[in-house]
Amino acid sequence: MRKYILLFILTISVIWPVTGQVDRSVPPPPGPAPVIKIAEYESFTLPNGLQVFVVENHKIPRVSYSLVFDHDPVSEGKDAGYVSMTGDLLGTATATRTKDQIDEAIDFIGASLSTSANSVYASSLKKHNEELLDVFSDVVLNARFKQDELDKLKTQYKSGLAASKDDANAISSRVTDVLVYGKDFPYGEVETDASIDNIDLDMCKNYYTNYLRPNDAFLAIVGDITLKEAKKIIPEYFSKWEKGPVPSQTFNLPKPPESTKVAIVDRPSAVQSVITVSYPVQLEIGSPDYIPAKVTNTVLGGGTYRLFDNLREKHGYTYGSYSSLNGDKLIGKFMAFANVSNAVTDSSIYQILYEMKRLDTEKVPDKELERVKNNMSGNFALSLERPQTVASFALNTARYNLPKNYYSNYLKNLSAVTPDQVLAIAKKYILPQHSNILVVGKADEVAEKIKHFSKDNSITYYDIYGNPYNPSAKAQAVPAGMTAQKVIDQYIDAIGGEKNLKKIKDITVKLSMEMQGMSMNQVIYKKVPDKYAMEMSMNGNTIQKIVFDGTSGKTSGMQGNADLTEDQIANLKYNNIPIVPDMQYSDEGYKLELKGMEEVDGQKAYNIMVTTPDGNQQQEYYSLDTGLKLRTVSTMSTPQGEITQTVDYSNYKEVDGVKFPFALKQSVGPRSFDLKVDSITVNSDLPDDTFK
Repeated sequence: MRKYILLFILTISVIWPVTGQVDRSVPPPPGPAPVIKIAEYESFTLPNGLQVFVVENHKIPRVSYSLVFDHDPVSEGKDAGYVSMTGDLLGTATATRTKDQIDEAIDFIGASLSTSANSVYASSLKKHNEELLDVFSDVVLNARFKQDELDKLKTQYKSGLAASKDDANAISSRVTDVLVYGKDFPYGEVETDASIDNIDLDMCKNYYTNYLRPNDAFLAIVGDITLKEAKKIIPEYFSKWEKGPVPSQTFNLPKPPESTKVAIVDRPSAVQSVITVSYPVQLEIGSPDYIPAKVTNTVLGGGTYRLFDNLREKHGYTYGSYSSLNGDKLIGKFMAFANVSNAVTDSSIYQILYEMKRLDTEKVPDKELERVKNNMSGNFALSLERPQTVASFALNTARYNLPKNYYSNYLKNLSAVTPDQVLAIAKKYILPQHSNILVVGKADEVAEKIKHFSKDNSITYYDIYGNPYNPSAKAQAVPAGMTAQKVIDQYIDAIGGEKNLKKIKDITVKLSMEMQGMSMNQVIYKKVPDKYAMEMSMNGNTIQKIVFDGTSGKTSGMQGNADLTEDQIANLKYNNIPIVPDMQYSDEGYKLELKGMEEVDGQKAYNIMVTTPDGNQQQEYYSLDTGLKLRTVSTMSTPQGEITQTVDYSNYKEVDGVKFPFALKQSVGPRSFDLKVDSITVNSDLPDDTFK
C-alpha cells in the first residue's frame, strides 16, 4: 500500500507542477525549537533523609539502582588516594558476607554491582529485585574493610601509577589539574607511590563512616518498577541506615593566571607533544550562563568544529583538536587540547589561541551557530532514548537546585542562544590571555619555540607529578667528570666485562608471562655477528615468528607473512641482534648524551639519551650504585598518536660470567606486563637453520 501512495503523490506532482519557484540559495529560516516530551519521574524521601527518584520503564523486565553522594570534596593531602580506595573497598566484605559470597550472590542472579567513592550502582532482572537489594543495601550499610583487600588495592594502584609514568596523555591530565587548581585544592591533588603507602584502614573507615550518609545521598531507580512498589520495598532495606552530620569544607577557589603561563614536562625521547591550554572557570550547572557557555564551547571545539577544522583539516597538524568547558558546584575547568608532532608544536599553540581569540572578538555567523545548536538538539533528543538519562536529570535537579522544568525547557533555551550571547559568553569564559599552556614533549626541540607565548618569555619545568624544578640545577647534579661513555663503560664492567661478553657466540633466552589468565611464552635466539630469531606463542600456539639470517628476514603469524622492511631490519640491528646492545654505543654513527640524573623506583640513575645511526632515540637509565641498567624508554608514532614503551630490568643473575636481568616489566602506553626469564643458555652452537 505504501508504494502505491508514493506513486500517487509522484503522479500528482507531474500533472500539477508547483507554479512558484524556490530560491535555494537562501537557507530557510530556523523553525521553532522542537517539543520533546521527557518521561516523568516521581520521588519520595525516607525519614533518614535519603531522597529517592523513580523512573518507570516497563519495556524490559529489569531494574537499576544508582546511589549518589553529594558532599563537599575531601582534601587528602599527603594521603592522596584513600578516598577512591575507600570506594573500591566497598563490596569487598560486609558484616555477614565475604567478598566471594558477595560475588557469588551477584553472579547467581546474573546481576551487576559496582562501587566508587561517591556512588554505588546495581542492576538485575525484575524477578531478582529483592535478592539484589539485599546485597546492595548490605554493601552500603554494613561494609567492612579488610587489611588484605587494602594491600591488594595498594598494589593495583601502584601498578597503575607505574604504567601512567610513561603515558604522555596521563601525565598531561595530571599536571593540567595541578596547574588549574593547585595541589592545595582537592581537584589538584596527585596520587604518588608515597601517598599510596601512607593509606591505612582507619582513613578508609573514617571516610565511610563520616561521608556516606543517607541524608547526603540520592537514589535513582530506573526500570520495571512503580512508585508504589518502590515506596514499599526501599524502606525495607534502607530505613535502618542512620543519618548523621556530614563534614563540610571551605576552600580558597583557584583563579585563572593573571597572564598566560607556559609550562613543560620534558619527555626527551618524545616525537610528539601533548598540548593543553587550561584555566579554572566559575560556571555553575543550571546558571543562566550554562547553556550559552556549552554552545560557545561547542563552536570552539566541542566536536568537529573550529579547532578540529583548523588544526586537522586546514593545517594537518593533528588527528583531532577539541575543547571542553565544564561547570561545577565549586569551580569548573576550561581545556583546549591536541596531540601534534614536535615540529608543529608552536604553530599548533598559535592556532589554538587564535581560535580562542577569534571567538572573543567576532560574532559567530548565524549559519554556523544554527549547525551547532541543531547538533546539540539532536544529541539531547537521542539521549532521551536511554531511561538512565531521565534519572540523571532527576538527580541533577535535586543536586544543583534546578527548576523543575529545567530539562523540559532545555531545547527552547538552547534554540534561543544568539550570536550576541555567544560573543558575551566568550569574553567571559574564553580567556586566551589568562591561560596555562602545558606541553608534554621534548624540551630540547620545543622549549625555545614556545616560551614567547608567556608574558615574561619564561617556561616553568614540571616533573610528571606536577612538581616544578630547575632543569639547570638538575643537570648540575651529575658528578664532575662523568660522561655518557663512562656510564656505559661502568655498565659493561658491572655485568661481567667486555672480555666475558665477547666470549658469547650465541644465546637462547626463554621468557614467559601471564596475560588475562593466559600463558604467553617467548624464545629469542641470537648468534654472533648478526643473526636473530624470535618465536612467541600463547597456550602452545605460535602467534608471531621473526627470523633474520644476517641479510634478509621475514615475519609470520596471526597477521600473515611478510618480508622484513629496511626499517625493521635497522631496528633489529641496533636494538635486538647484539647480545648486549650497549656494547656498540661507542661505534661510529651513535650519539650519546648524558641528560642528568633521575630516580628510577627509588634508585638514583644516570639518564642517557641514545641516538642510533638511523636517527631513532631512546633513554637508558643506569644505577649510580650498581652500574646496572634499570630502564629503557622509547617512543613510537602510531595512527592513534605517540606511544611510549618502557622496559624495567631487575633480578640480575650471572650466566657464564655475565649478568642478565631475569625480571622485566614492559609498559606500552597505559598497559604493563611482567615478563619472567625462565632460562638463558649461551654458546649452545645454534645451527644456522634456526634463522631461516
